[in-house]
Amino acid sequence: MEDLWPIIASVLGVALVMVAGALCRKLHWLTAQADRSLASLTANVLLPALFFDRVLTSPRLDSLADSWLPPLIGFLVTAIGFGVAALFAYGFGPAIGLVTPEQRRPFVLCVGICNYGYVPLPLAMQFFPEAEVTLIIHNVGVDLALWSLGVMIISGRLQGQWRRALLSPPLIAVVLALVLKQLGAAEWFPIPLAHAAESLGRCSIPMGLLLSGAIIVDFFKQIKWHEGKRVTGLAIVLRLLLLPLGMLAFARYAELATDMQQVLLLQAAMPAATFPIVLVRLYDQDINTALKVVLGTSVVSLLTIPLWLWAGGTWLGV
Repeated sequence: MEDLWPIIASVLGVALVMVAGALCRKLHWLTAQADRSLASLTANVLLPALFFDRVLTSPRLDSLADSWLPPLIGFLVTAIGFGVAALFAYGFGPAIGLVTPEQRRPFVLCVGICNYGYVPLPLAMQFFPEAEVTLIIHNVGVDLALWSLGVMIISGRLQGQWRRALLSPPLIAVVLALVLKQLGAAEWFPIPLAHAAESLGRCSIPMGLLLSGAIIVDFFKQIKWHEGKRVTGLAIVLRLLLLPLGMLAFARYAELATDMQQVLLLQAAMPAATFPIVLVRLYDQDINTALKVVLGTSVVSLLTIPLWLWAGGTWLGV
């Protein structure tokens, strides 16, 4: 990736769709009452349709043996992210304002997991189309880490929600598409159903970005930026500097395929994921800490995403 401007333009394009969602919220065209139903529609219909269409029609993944490494790496990288965040939260927590477990747990959860859906997917479609399906399958492992290790972290108990992850529509869509692909279904799969999945899938990313923008603008009203600046600063250093360096080093020296290197490059450039805020609320932990991590890294990432994609892509030769 030699040119920086096309990367900046693409990142700004994604951000502008989120800004459109924020404006829709401000103008009451996209109400908070609609969030639950639209989010459910996106997660249970539109995204599964996108995953099903991309996996089934991909020229890659001709063997199930090609499908196990991306989710394994997704799980392990996320687990390491949780571990690094925990070391800093519990090692330096009292010095920066993370005094209670209710503050440290959201920090670990939100710093440890990067945005792995609505932002990297459109960037993969534009810059690394050959890695799009690898990213989708990689995200299965991230989901499993979130609903197992992530729930254990935020709840403070040795339990997870493996069943929810294993029975999620996106995962079911990926597994079904992989099985059908092994049966040669791409040749005989009904054309009307294939067109329907493709059409629904095209709606998933724009809808997800619009919803993300609307929800983020709501959170901005709640956050207390004047308090705990050191928490936000540490989150930015970990999520947007230290963890990306580790991921890119692994991508370069682990002798991975090019598409897997591209997936790790995209993930390394991402800010903290937005969805963990929901889990923080669900388990009655400190929402202000979660908002500082997610929104702080998201704002700064408008500058760092293009830089990481350009510099990391040059270093990896992808």
